[in-house]
Amino acid sequence: MCGIAGWVDFGRDLRQERATIDAMTDALTHRGPDARGIWCASDVALGHTRTSVIDLAGGIQPMVAEEDGRAIAVITYSGEIYNFRELRGELEQRGHRFRTRSDTEVVLRSYLEWGADCAVHLEGMFAFGIWDVRTRSLLLARDRFGIKPLFYSPRPDGVMFASEPKALLAHPSARAAVGLDGLRELFSTAKQPGQAVFREHREVRPGHTLRVSEEKTEERMYWALRATPHTDDLDGTINHVRSLLEDIVQRELVADVPLCTTLSGGLDSSAVTALAALWQRKLNGEPVRSVTTTYAGYSENFLPDDTRDTADAPFAHALARHVNAEHTDIVLDTADLIDPAARKAAMTAQDMPTTVGDMDTSFYLMLRAIRRHSTVALTGETADEIFGGFRWVHDEELVRSGTFPWVANERRQPGSRNGQGRGLFDKGFLRKLDMERYYADNYHQALAEAPHQEGESEWEGLMRSVCYVKLARWLPMLLDRSDRLAMTSGLETRVPFCDHRLVEYVYNTPWAFKTFDGREKSLLRAAVRDLLPATVLDRLKSPYPVTQDPTYTQALHTELAETLADPNAPIRPLLDVEAAKEVLKHPKGVAQDWPSRMNVEMALQFNSWLTHYGVTLEL
Repeated sequence: MCGIAGWVDFGRDLRQERATIDAMTDALTHRGPDARGIWCASDVALGHTRTSVIDLAGGIQPMVAEEDGRAIAVITYSGEIYNFRELRGELEQRGHRFRTRSDTEVVLRSYLEWGADCAVHLEGMFAFGIWDVRTRSLLLARDRFGIKPLFYSPRPDGVMFASEPKALLAHPSARAAVGLDGLRELFSTAKQPGQAVFREHREVRPGHTLRVSEEKTEERMYWALRATPHTDDLDGTINHVRSLLEDIVQRELVADVPLCTTLSGGLDSSAVTALAALWQRKLNGEPVRSVTTTYAGYSENFLPDDTRDTADAPFAHALARHVNAEHTDIVLDTADLIDPAARKAAMTAQDMPTTVGDMDTSFYLMLRAIRRHSTVALTGETADEIFGGFRWVHDEELVRSGTFPWVANERRQPGSRNGQGRGLFDKGFLRKLDMERYYADNYHQALAEAPHQEGESEWEGLMRSVCYVKLARWLPMLLDRSDRLAMTSGLETRVPFCDHRLVEYVYNTPWAFKTFDGREKSLLRAAVRDLLPATVLDRLKSPYPVTQDPTYTQALHTELAETLADPNAPIRPLLDVEAAKEVLKHPKGVAQDWPSRMNVEMALQFNSWLTHYGVTLEL
């Protein structure tokens, strides 16, 4: 996995602007600590930082394709193409010759063969920019679900692009300005396709390409979910899901560097770990390596909350024993979570504050620890989105609420009835944001996009709409978070459940099949039943853990008091000071009341973000 950056300007000679592309590329060093490269011509400058995964010696970038000794196309690319070997064989039959074993060269040669349509042929996760020397045009492309980030900033005479906003902000002409739409995106838990937080930035939308030439900029969709008839019976559906999962995990185990799985002991990560163990034994006789995150004393002192019935570690250990995994526990304590450097690293990794608090910090710390012994990690993310794992998906009141079900669920929680993470912000500021309208517009836009089958019942249509809005508005937020928190330590995370073949198949499966045993994720459970111990199979869905140590809450309150006492704190004009003071009257708090704690964490992160990035709020 890598970091990519570029600048196209048809009005100046960028060979004289080496310092700028250097600065943009250096801002992405964390994404690629193994190598760094720059390529410049009159209209374009491309940068790349590399985490070496496949063909360690040969995949150097930016990579140039030549014809008769002259450059015809140059690529800067981040991602993994899981069908690159098959594509390479096809391209060789079409007359292409390769000089490396890398998937980068396969992407570049695919462009030379099919142009912008090359994205249709790529199966995997990717974001890339290709400069076509022959046409003096840039092609930007992003994978079907947006697993890999790709931001761009239109300029008067061209465009800048990068894996992360921090690289765009490294350009001397960039402004760290944020308007109301950017703030809405920041506070939202339903991502608006293409919308970025910083005013000058946009995102290349998942499943899209963007062609930039001197004459025009043209966006094009190359993939979207389609509604197709489902013809398999229940047994056939279960068998096909299993067959797809086996193929997907086998392809995603390909790497020339150490690899592991992240294991929570839930159904999703356990399925990935068990399938990886199966293939590892068949292919090389080695055990799979798995990693679990927990907190000191968490399992022993665990208290169930509104979403978590059980601690992860006992179930992760049961699965690891069952598949003979080489297992590691990463044990965090409150000092790790409250460490200012760790919390700031989690915020700057994402270039914005988020509403999930210590979940981000612990996830960052886990991924950083994994990187010490592995370069690639397979995760269980996306299974909940496609198989129906979240509790709110199975609550008819929430799915009929007229908004995103998870947003409706937020309003049920005492700490987030006014919006997740917004409890300490000034009411006048919140009225300007008008998140209710933002959610309503976004929700109805998503409903209008959702593909439906002919003749489906009202209930089937509703649940297919719910599945679509999860994939199109909820999932991108999780994928961004996973990529950014992993890549800040140079760790590549792979998402087997995000394979588009699996998503397309399960999307078109009847809802009755997805709940045939009266539980969540029925199809997935049935497909991997023979691989998992009964304790893991029967475990209820439990989200990523959060600390329940009351001293963590107390540390947050201390920091909030210091912020309120600082007349120069940039967040003060945006805070409801009386609400913040009311929080401080309860110094012990309720340790496991995570939604209430998020209000404090968001206020503190927001203050840090305003300071670190020198943000100008244009309200």
